[in-house]
Amino acid sequence: VDSLEVKEEKASQDISTRLGSVRRVLARRRRYLLDGKPVEFATSYLPLDIARGTPIAEPNPGPGGIYARLEELGHHLDHFEEEIRARMPSPTEVKTLRLAAGVPVIHLVRTAFDTEGRAVEVCDTVMAADAYVLSYQLPAT
Repeated sequence: VDSLEVKEEKASQDISTRLGSVRRVLARRRRYLLDGKPVEFATSYLPLDIARGTPIAEPNPGPGGIYARLEELGHHLDHFEEEIRARMPSPTEVKTLRLAAGVPVIHLVRTAFDTEGRAVEVCDTVMAADAYVLSYQLPAT
């Protein structure tokens, strides 16, 4: 990670909807490098009533990251929903990821739900498609 920003902000309409009509969120923005080259940037959005005043609001939330802190706060994780799409990058994404001409991105939006069914985090991630292979194992039943 070569850049990290943690701040409170107004939720976009999409993030608000995914988090159950939350108006303000704690946003954790970071960019990831591989061999010194940017390959991904991601923003995690958490409802303020969960994250404000906790280690989640600190640059280093501690061992296990924000999911461990959510669990400690009583938000036991139950499942995730992911939306994945490939697309051409915006000019800002080209600059942020230093993409060569013609390189697409993978846009992944993951929502984490606790055992009560509450959405407790949305992670919006953009990845350089030439740096990743997405591989999954899913149960057949």
